[in-house]
Amino acid sequence: MGFSDGDGSSQLRQHVIVMRHGDRLDNAVPLWTASAPRPWDPPLADDGHVRAYTTGAKLRKHLSFPIHRVFVSPFLRCLQTASGVVSALCAVDKKSDDPNDLTSNGVVIDPSKIKVSMEYGLCEMMNSLAIRPKVAPKDGIFSFDIAQCKSVLPVGTIDNTTEMVYKELPRWQETLEGARARYLQVITSLADKYPSENLLLVTHGEGVGSSVAGCFEDVEVAEVEYCAYSILHRSVVFKESKSFIAGQFAGSLKDLVGVELVQVQET
Repeated sequence: MGFSDGDGSSQLRQHVIVMRHGDRLDNAVPLWTASAPRPWDPPLADDGHVRAYTTGAKLRKHLSFPIHRVFVSPFLRCLQTASGVVSALCAVDKKSDDPNDLTSNGVVIDPSKIKVSMEYGLCEMMNSLAIRPKVAPKDGIFSFDIAQCKSVLPVGTIDNTTEMVYKELPRWQETLEGARARYLQVITSLADKYPSENLLLVTHGEGVGSSVAGCFEDVEVAEVEYCAYSILHRSVVFKESKSFIAGQFAGSLKDLVGVELVQVQET
């Protein structure tokens, strides 16, 4: 993953994948929100479970580097997406009555391969641009049961020793600019916490878009599909004192999957 220099320092290339969740149920079944106790926190639709697992399988097959850690937004659709992706990445067997089942049902995993943690800073944009006013809590207070959230993730993969970058959710009605800055801050902070490891961050569409925006000039993100992702990379130099110096994150068009860009028109 890296190499050593004669002065005792070593250099490696760190990769961070920023992924959107899979297909959400309220978009597939609009009437779901009418009777849901938490209409602002929809689960995945059936297609979303399939997309999450198959995306994880594709990553496992095609990535040229291993994923060591996964960080995930507390929203249910992201937790379920992370569960499917991690199951595919860690799969050692699949015991299912249906050979055509393309979800994580019946998948046996090796939980030692990847560690998973929740991160509030990867949550949805906390404003009415992203969360429909009709379903948002009237008092603007969104709550998550941490234990219940963790129960969605594959058994044995959770790292309970990690501390979140954001200790609490952003306040309701944060600005678009504030949300974009938050995503970029969290991406860098998590990478800095684990500079010798490759990360997968399961978040929301704006999180993926924010990760792309800083890597390309004269273009804007037009669309981020379900389970779309960007792959960022940077060089990290470790000194003999165990400190490190990291370069800026960069990306390329071939490192974008499911992300549509448009040229910025000059004014």
